[in-house]
Amino acid sequence: MPQTLTPSQCQELAGQIRQWGHELGFQAVGISPASVGDHAERLDAWLEKGSHGDMGWMADRAELRREPARLLPGVRRIVSLRMDYLPPAARAPETILSDPSLGYVSRYALGRDYHKLLRRRIQKLADRIEDAVGPFGYRAFTDSAPVLEKALAEQAGLGWIGKHTNLLSREAGSWFFLGELFTDLPLPIDEPVSAHCGQCSACLDICPTRAFRGPYDLDARRCISYLTIEHRGSIPEELRPLLGNRIYGCDDCQMVCPWNRFAEVSAEPDFIARHGLDAASLLALFAWDESEFLDRTAGMAIRRIGHERWLRNISVALGNGPATPDAIAALERRAQHASVLVREHVAWALNRLRNAATPVLGA
Repeated sequence: MPQTLTPSQCQELAGQIRQWGHELGFQAVGISPASVGDHAERLDAWLEKGSHGDMGWMADRAELRREPARLLPGVRRIVSLRMDYLPPAARAPETILSDPSLGYVSRYALGRDYHKLLRRRIQKLADRIEDAVGPFGYRAFTDSAPVLEKALAEQAGLGWIGKHTNLLSREAGSWFFLGELFTDLPLPIDEPVSAHCGQCSACLDICPTRAFRGPYDLDARRCISYLTIEHRGSIPEELRPLLGNRIYGCDDCQMVCPWNRFAEVSAEPDFIARHGLDAASLLALFAWDESEFLDRTAGMAIRRIGHERWLRNISVALGNGPATPDAIAALERRAQHASVLVREHVAWALNRLRNAATPVLGA
């Protein structure tokens, strides 16, 4: 049983866990205590400001994020794992953002949904550990439970939380997913690494909606990723022009980070961009009916927002683009959509384009 493992056996097992993790496609593996440290207080302060917007589940299950033992009684160590996701052969983000006829989709969402992929790999890691030491207590997570994964990964030495609140690695930047294996094994822990953001504020300065109140302080209610993915209602009118052609997420703070010059493209075929979504026409995407949307996004993270919010987001992007006859005609075809949410954003976009297309008398 794990409780009988000697310190030397635990040390050897930790080395095997790292080796198995790499064999299973993870680029880094670290081990931390089952504690989030002072991140619990930071979470409370962030929630008290209302920074989570209408993500009520962040507050409702905050106690589970503060105390990992609530998710696995008897947990002693947490194995954090990193998997790089930058899709190979995808069009450069800057190219898409500079072309208002195209829709920008966050790089993490271009391929297959990562949740099942990472969970399966972590389960395989748990199976290998069990083969080596016998039955032990564990739970596997990847953005699938109330876990402060960046805090745990930071304590496990996988990197430091940057000013943009993403985890950063000197070797890999920030284009990666995280997963965790909670365990009752008394494994040796890794040392955290020091932060290396220095005086750089590029990520804070680039944010289109000024979502950062300051370093390490993100107001999700102004974040484009929140507005286009998590937010279910109407996008605030004052923020709509700032979204540009971003229709699912935003990567601006990662794109300008100097540490991402060390990021490498993923070797995972599942992360290859699907259906040309790395450089897709807004008009083509807006033409998808619900059936086509569900078919094209099957197995992808994009599907979780549903067709209604998909049309909401693209309406805003079209309203931020050129007032072409095709764009106006496409919006007019959606003007009587069954959804009040869609109709509102279509009307806003049409108003912008029609005003832009109307010549000024006397000019």
